Amino acid sequence: MAENTGEVLLGGAVLAVAAGFLLYLGQATGGGILPRSGSYELTASFRSVQGVSVGSDVRLAGVKVGTITALDLNPQTFRADARVAVDEDIVLPDDSAILISSEGLLGGNYVEIVPGGSPLNMAPGDEFLDTQGAVSLMTLLMRFVGGGGGDTAPPDAGTDAGAATDAP
Repeated sequence: MAENTGEVLLGGAVLAVAAGFLLYLGQATGGGILPRSGSYELTASFRSVQGVSVGSDVRLAGVKVGTITALDLNPQTFRADARVAVDEDIVLPDDSAILISSEGLLGGNYVEIVPGGSPLNMAPGDEFLDTQGAVSLMTLLMRFVGGGGGDTAPPDAGTDAGAATDAP
């Protein structure tokens, strides 16, 4: 009987450690069971969100400051509408830009916020007006291989020189 009690206690300890690890893993990746506290929601509309999904990181200067909480297709504009949860201690100027960046050639995509210079700040529920969707690596390679001419601007670049907007 003493052997069975020891085995049951050891099995219970193993299950408790496994449950703790799964809870930690879920919270660390942003898809945890517990709600993300201390955040506010902003929205953005992208031409393409390829490589980004619900739970993807939102970064500011390379530091994770939030996650993507929802992605939906807008049937009127045919654009991807994203909802972003940003940590409440991060105050963003209302002219900030949001774009989809790549971690490298083989890495995944994440959402990056580029702060603006406005003295006014975004409030919960506000929308990013300056967006840039995902750039397809295959499209870039085909342009390079096919000798895409002298145009070096990405296919969704704005008309202004240096503009990185994808806003409607």
